[in-house]
Amino acid sequence: MRPIPHHPRRATGPVSRVLAAGATLALLVGGLTLAAPTRPADAAPAGAGSYTTTPVGALPAGCGQQSTNPRQYATANAPAGAVPTNDWWSSLLWKRTDCAFSEPLHAHPLSYDTFANGLGFSGNSTPSISGTATGVGEYHYPYVEDIRVGVNGLAAPNVKVDGWTDWTVSPYWSDGARSLRATIGHGLPFAYFQSSGGDAVINASGTPTVWSNSGATIGFTVAGHDYVGYAPSGATWTVAGARISSTLAGRGYFSVALLPPTANGTDRAALATSYGRYAHAHVTGTRVSYSYNPSTSTVSTTYAFTTTAREGTATQTVVSLYPHQWKALTGATPLTQTYPSARGRMRVLTGISQFTTSMRYQGVLPELPPVGATGADLTTLRNHLAAARGNPMDQRGNDTYWTGKGLGRAARLAEIADLVGDVDTRTSALNAIRSTLTDWFTASAGKTSRVFYYDANWGTLIGYPASYGSDQELNDHHFHYGYFIAAAATLAKFDPSWATASQYGTMVDLLIRDADNYDRTDTRFPYLRDFDIYAGHDWASGHGSFGSGNNQESSSEGMNFANALIQWGQATGNTAVRDAGVFLYTTQAAAIQEYWFDASDQNFPTAFGHSTVGMVWGDGGAYATWFSGEPEMIHGINLLPVTGGHLYLGQNPAYVRTNYAELVRNNGGPPTVWQDILWQFQALGDADAALANLRANPGYTPEEGESRAHTFHWIRNLAALGTVDTSVTANHPLAAVFNRNGARTYVAANLTGAQITVTFSNGTTLTVPAGKTATTGAYTWVGGSAGGGTNPDPDPDPDPDPDPDPVGSPTQYLLPGGRLGAVGTAATTTVAAAGGNHDGTPTNAAVFTTTGLTLGYQGGQPTFDLFLDAGSAVGNGVQVRLSYDLTGNGSWDRVETYRYFATDPVTGYEHYTQTAGLQSSTGALGNLVGGTVRAEVWSAIGNNPTTLGLGNTSVIRLPYA
Repeated sequence: MRPIPHHPRRATGPVSRVLAAGATLALLVGGLTLAAPTRPADAAPAGAGSYTTTPVGALPAGCGQQSTNPRQYATANAPAGAVPTNDWWSSLLWKRTDCAFSEPLHAHPLSYDTFANGLGFSGNSTPSISGTATGVGEYHYPYVEDIRVGVNGLAAPNVKVDGWTDWTVSPYWSDGARSLRATIGHGLPFAYFQSSGGDAVINASGTPTVWSNSGATIGFTVAGHDYVGYAPSGATWTVAGARISSTLAGRGYFSVALLPPTANGTDRAALATSYGRYAHAHVTGTRVSYSYNPSTSTVSTTYAFTTTAREGTATQTVVSLYPHQWKALTGATPLTQTYPSARGRMRVLTGISQFTTSMRYQGVLPELPPVGATGADLTTLRNHLAAARGNPMDQRGNDTYWTGKGLGRAARLAEIADLVGDVDTRTSALNAIRSTLTDWFTASAGKTSRVFYYDANWGTLIGYPASYGSDQELNDHHFHYGYFIAAAATLAKFDPSWATASQYGTMVDLLIRDADNYDRTDTRFPYLRDFDIYAGHDWASGHGSFGSGNNQESSSEGMNFANALIQWGQATGNTAVRDAGVFLYTTQAAAIQEYWFDASDQNFPTAFGHSTVGMVWGDGGAYATWFSGEPEMIHGINLLPVTGGHLYLGQNPAYVRTNYAELVRNNGGPPTVWQDILWQFQALGDADAALANLRANPGYTPEEGESRAHTFHWIRNLAALGTVDTSVTANHPLAAVFNRNGARTYVAANLTGAQITVTFSNGTTLTVPAGKTATTGAYTWVGGSAGGGTNPDPDPDPDPDPDPDPVGSPTQYLLPGGRLGAVGTAATTTVAAAGGNHDGTPTNAAVFTTTGLTLGYQGGQPTFDLFLDAGSAVGNGVQVRLSYDLTGNGSWDRVETYRYFATDPVTGYEHYTQTAGLQSSTGALGNLVGGTVRAEVWSAIGNNPTTLGLGNTSVIRLPYA
């Protein structure tokens, strides 16, 4: 089996420095708490849903008592409310690998590190490049210390955090006699200091070249980088070898700045004077504000700086802007001076207290319109939909990530089925989404799986089962929860009552707030947890405890979260959520083009040789992933999932072709895995070629979150629509324009119950009926009964039908990936050891589900034959529970728990059947109408695992016809 995605399987640094066993031991010695006891959940209501406030699994882990006290390394001055995580400076507060200080902090244009005697500076402008231009490779601007700034004699036992704002942080040192407080941040060429107990000291890594020393200002060069120290007026600096010091005239504040590279000493001196005007206007706060204007389809973002004048009257400062910022700057002109950085050239603004960017929001869609799926191709699409109808989620795991992937697959199927009038598949997919989300959004006493837990200490909502560090490291919440929210948005279109705050909308909102809280007044969660406001993109690691800083692999799953907010906000009428989604989406789309794709070929080091990276690090990027070195996955992890919210991937069709060509070159030929994801991306630049690839390879293996129906729909319809046309925008968030050979197609979706008219920026208008998606052109809709504030009848016949057409089979085989369905290929799975007595209580169960069943109850009870082999193990007992949701509404109408089956200590399959007898049951059986059946298999007793046969062996025969 090939590697599965994902995702930050965390390492100690870049991919070439993966965590070794010795490092693991060091973590344990450092005091990490790696697990929490499992105990029953106590439900806290959230509308009709609920979450638990009692731990049910592993908790965030860190040094000392950090699991229960994330403020262990924060001072009393630190802001109240939930602590931020997933930031560029998180290792300063969330200590995991260095229990006293931090890992390097890559702020740009400077990188920093913390030590017992102060703050280290690195102005490293020389990339370190490894690997090859056709294989796995990386570039980094690693921390290489130029200077260390502190207080004479300072020997702090650790560094704490004294404060933070939107993109700054203030580390604090104290040894009882001496103290130092610094403020550092993204875009700041200055670091600001307050000190006590001794002289300010700047220790250089080598003998500095002092080119100016006049009164309170000293300019010097170390390792080719120009620095300036600014002491209070009346103070002086003393140089002794590699040591520069000042008494600060007893006033206890100073600042140190890195100057931009200059061609000559005259420029350097002028810059030192220019910067000096603002050297004592210490930045003490940063704050972002944004607004989305639908009428112009623009996102305006203001980055504001608050300063405190330690002396003088200056209130402005000096900042440097990332490429995604200076390319969208309004009302100001960057100076010609620039800084090199891991993100490309940063341009300088001097004498400002804020700056504003303006970006065009290009629009998203619930799904592409089926303009090309006609005739034989429509038949092909319908056949693909029908094939997926019995198992729309095709779920490959029970944790938050793999549940999310399944939900995403079902949401795509529901959208497409609705567009082409396939009511049965739409209903099956929506039922699967509804039952899954309702299950996860309901906590109860004794429930420890498929439940969300709120940790008030950390201010976070964790789903269990967790995966990829989403519990102990708070990794990837935006990745996982984006799928849940997007599926909820699709369900909200068809079942708006489910999405109300009094029902399950409150739980969806909690997931949104956990990953990226859009409401500053809500202190239960940090503001925009996963989104780095100044850098313009998400970070995946909760603690960022790596030598290369924080990291993010799948930018496209981050965009899936942003798009989910737009869709959910639009479907529910919540403009605050919608606008937050538009801000995240638009900003990050620009950042992805710059830092993952380098579409303008300006930001990656020339010698790197790649047109894309699989991962962005704080100090660079890597043509690699956490889980595979295959080019298909290095490219593909920043493309999936492909949805109507991922049209940003096609904003530069020429780059799409460049990216795909590199994939083929590095792969030594066309893709052989994840072909569907890669062809869908190729279709955004050359849909005809992508369609030819799809038609020529009908036997491809779908990616784990994809379906043949969606891949065919996407590629076939882009072949008719053409490429994304970014020259035209709309006054509606769910709209897009495509251009094929000069002919434009305008598309808009209306989720409301009233007809709307969408106006495009070139004057074109499009009337969109209630609950429909509309296009210009001659296309005649086959279906499209979505939304409009009503729940569509799964039976379009106006008269009640007492005998609905059957859907599904009463014979259900246990299949890989947690599915029940038609007989498949022989396989196995492992039922985990009990490690205790779990008789009657599913624990670490293997779960198998089928949805969308419409079958008539025939009376009696099910029969089953489960193939079990415990090998030579003694004392094992495996148990099964069958649950029936008769209407797919998320409630289990009948639950049957059978007595466990004691396996023998002889290698070979044994047969566990219904003759073991019922241990307990609740509810009653009846007709299945779009219903769900679930089988849970677990070890009730025994200390050894058991093999369970799948595919063509273990089977359940339901009492239905």
